Amino acid sequence: MLTPLFAARLAEHGINVYEIRPGVIATDMTAPVKDKYDKLIAEGLTPIPRWGTPEDVGRAVAAIAQDLLPFSTGEVINVDGGFHLRRL
Repeated sequence: MLTPLFAARLAEHGINVYEIRPGVIATDMTAPVKDKYDKLIAEGLTPIPRWGTPEDVGRAVAAIAQDLLPFSTGEVINVDGGFHLRRL
């Protein structure tokens, strides 16, 4: 809810706002559930069948930092291997 609010209020000042939503990312924090998510990913949890990496998230942040999305604001950038997709 904050992303669109800030995007609308800050656009006139030339400030773009983005929200990054990481999915299942391989980190020390997720290490205890590795086996569980290895199985879920193998069973099709995400269309891209692998764990995300901190580098995947970093690339999304870098795109914003490099101003590669100059005509976008209020956007959600899902870095989740497609987990957010609704599939039949």
